[in-house]
Amino acid sequence: MRYFYTILFFLPMLCYGQQSNYDVNLIPKELLAHASAVIRNDETIVDVRDVRSVVTHYKKAITVLNKNGDEKARLVVEHDKIDQIKYIKGTVYDDAGRLIGKIAERDFEDQNAADGFSLFNGDMIKHYKPAIATYPYTIEYDCERNSKQSLFLNDWHTGQSIGTSVMHSSYKLTCKPDFNIRYKEFNYPGKVVTTEAQGFQTYTWAIDNLKALRYEPFSPDEDKLITSVKMAPEKFFYDGVSGSFTNWNEYGKWIYDKLLKDRRQLPPETIQHIKDLTANVTDSKQKAKLIYEYMQQKTRYISVQIGIGGYQPFSATDVDQSSYGDCKALVNYTQSLLSVAGIESYYILVKSGNFKASALPDFASMNQFDHVILCLPFKNDTTWLECTEKHIPFGYLGDFTDDRNVVACTPEGGKLLHTPVYKTNDNKKTRKATFILSPSGELSGEMTTKFEGTLYDERDELVNESYSDQVKALKEIYPIENLDIKGLELKQDKAIKPVTTETIKLSARDYMAQNGTRFFITPNTASRNIKPVKDILNRANPVYVNRGYRDEDEIIYTLPAGFKVSTINMAVNIDKPFGRYTVSTKVEGNKLIYKRLLQLNDGTYSKDVYPDMVDFYQSIYDTDNATLTMEKM
Repeated sequence: MRYFYTILFFLPMLCYGQQSNYDVNLIPKELLAHASAVIRNDETIVDVRDVRSVVTHYKKAITVLNKNGDEKARLVVEHDKIDQIKYIKGTVYDDAGRLIGKIAERDFEDQNAADGFSLFNGDMIKHYKPAIATYPYTIEYDCERNSKQSLFLNDWHTGQSIGTSVMHSSYKLTCKPDFNIRYKEFNYPGKVVTTEAQGFQTYTWAIDNLKALRYEPFSPDEDKLITSVKMAPEKFFYDGVSGSFTNWNEYGKWIYDKLLKDRRQLPPETIQHIKDLTANVTDSKQKAKLIYEYMQQKTRYISVQIGIGGYQPFSATDVDQSSYGDCKALVNYTQSLLSVAGIESYYILVKSGNFKASALPDFASMNQFDHVILCLPFKNDTTWLECTEKHIPFGYLGDFTDDRNVVACTPEGGKLLHTPVYKTNDNKKTRKATFILSPSGELSGEMTTKFEGTLYDERDELVNESYSDQVKALKEIYPIENLDIKGLELKQDKAIKPVTTETIKLSARDYMAQNGTRFFITPNTASRNIKPVKDILNRANPVYVNRGYRDEDEIIYTLPAGFKVSTINMAVNIDKPFGRYTVSTKVEGNKLIYKRLLQLNDGTYSKDVYPDMVDFYQSIYDTDNATLTMEKM
């Protein structure tokens, strides 16, 4: 009997010892390819005790193979008054899996998660970044967090990424049978395992041996390539607010009724000001433009990230009195101002960022958004507004929220909408220049560039800078040696289709090089910024172009008297499904006329076209940097 108890006593230790055997020689060789780090084990256990209590336990062990994997071994855990860390610790192992150190909670740095724009931010983060110079090493983390909410359930991400492979990853959620959850699987090869015991329902996902993703240019977003599962509860509680939803209509209805309703009251004097502002305007869109520009001038953006305030806007009265607010508050405030003029508008939830990310049409959940914008559903002329930028034109979204599914929260419920699409021909950079080449090789003249579509704000960071800072920045942008900017003007036309115009008067000594009796110039003065694309054998991913654009250049050179062009080898015309590139040069009298067109078409293409894309970019690079030869007659 004593022997039996001894076995029971040591059995957990033996199991733990096997689980913690992090000798790097145990990593399957196929998981080392393209990997700087290997996740040995990643376990997430979510215990939903009721709508006001969720316990989440994380355990993760990651082996860092070289310094490129150090960042992968960093642990970051958010916490606040609602989500509290019960404990957090770690252990460190050498290449043979021998324990070489322990990490206590005091070793984790605890700091505010403020992003630099937050006036109110209750979020804190505990994070630990290892400082180990001997590779490989393994770090194992163990953390438990107690949440007084059930609105946000952890999604499952296996940890696979570029440079990181996975030996084992699992996710288990346990709840009472009446706590209904919804889930959506992505790239999961198996089936969820569901069990029921002792009055609890358990859902389990697990996967082994995921190879590290390799960086491949023009790939879809990483989230579309990896295995993951999104989670959403049917009924929930968060910071004193309860609710339920199973689709976007119910979701939008809950947002409106619980978080937005009765928050649009304005002071009488502001109501009167808006009436006076729009009194002599009959067109609703022009009224909206006046109101929008009034809001821009009156307010400034700050961020609010405390409790339900992270999802509920300040009241319109608060914003009117304080003249600041976050995206939610400024949208709500703008709606309130518009309603004075009888203009309908929608509060829109969106996932922002240059890389387009859409709300899933068939799966409603809270954690698919990070930003709020405004929609004005004018008949046959729907207009969208970004309310956090003081200088952005009325009706312009740019590449921060364009071309993606969003959700409108209305009194009738949620509506799935799509933001404007800026097509390839909308996103234009058009450049025209007239230059004079002197016999000594100096270049002088004027160059005008227009930026349209999502390229409109390409010079945004410079528009309000000092003249000297503008000149300094443009000298770094343009590939012209010895560039001397003698005059510069940056103008932004904030029309419905806005345009930024840049006009430069310039000179550059020694632009024309000499070798004996021959002279050389690079006719592509300003657009030599395209780099070759790396060739990749056995590409795995489709070719994805996130956003199309069109660049056009026309440059006219007046040649020095007595000079003639002796070689012109720049007749290029490449036309592919994903893009087009043409270059032509011709001489008319003493004028050399150079024309260039580069067009990239957004879309997803077969991985088999990638060799063509490599050749496409190599041709662009070679031709853009090619020279013409001239001789003196």
